Amino acid sequence: MRQDPAELLPPIVLCFAASDPTGGAGIQADIMTLASMGCHPLTVITAITVQDTAGVEDIFAIDADWVSDQARALLEDVPVAAFKLGLLGSVENIVAIAEIIADYPDIPLIFDPVLASGRGDQFADEDMVDAMIELLLPQTTIITPNSLEARRLTLTGESEDPEEHEEESGEAASLAECARRLIVGGSEFVLITGTHENTEQVTNILYGSHGMVRSDKWERLPGSYHGSGCTLASAIAANLANGLEIAEAVKDAQEYTWQALAAGFRPGMGQYLPDRFFWAREIAEDGGR
Repeated sequence: MRQDPAELLPPIVLCFAASDPTGGAGIQADIMTLASMGCHPLTVITAITVQDTAGVEDIFAIDADWVSDQARALLEDVPVAAFKLGLLGSVENIVAIAEIIADYPDIPLIFDPVLASGRGDQFADEDMVDAMIELLLPQTTIITPNSLEARRLTLTGESEDPEEHEEESGEAASLAECARRLIVGGSEFVLITGTHENTEQVTNILYGSHGMVRSDKWERLPGSYHGSGCTLASAIAANLANGLEIAEAVKDAQEYTWQALAAGFRPGMGQYLPDRFFWAREIAEDGGR
């Protein structure tokens, strides 16, 4: 009996993100992570950046019509198992992407709210943050902010300095409270990562509508890494596209990301980059067995 060609397809994930010429983050990170985890990535470029491993020098948002046309052309041709959002570039792009996603309510949406670079270069103003909360959050399956992003997303309109938030309101700065607000805003699940917290180990906590779903602690690695958030969100997207339930998808994605960071390398004068194909290097070093 001849096999249905559709059954031969790998899970396909459509990513909306900016181009990072270093390959450390952005659409390049999505492509490598998804490919490494057995998925086929489709890509919609939302912005072009000028950057090196030390930081971002400039960013140029792609016209929203181009963003929409890229996505529509793909979605009319190829079946998609998950959407993954990264750096979106402009309010107009957010509006366009929200309209597209709304036409596919049954496809899981993994949202990595990239608001700033590791160096602190700002990628989103308050209008963009408001648009994310109003238009994208209600359609989100899981949002994956770091602790600084979680505080900014839930405290829009007060202060853009996360440390100032924490001083102003201990309750508002509580990450559990941030997660609750994001869930009330529409996201089904919230994974807040603790890399930026002053803790011995990195604690990542997954929240759902009834509170904490799981909490995972990871050894804090030395050095500074570029693209860890992109890698984690794309790994979750890959796992959901492969049929895993949310808690298991998050657990496995964290393990993959930690291994990629632990095997990371420093090609330039700035941050380390994750090695998303660490497993291939291990096989090669083991003589191909």
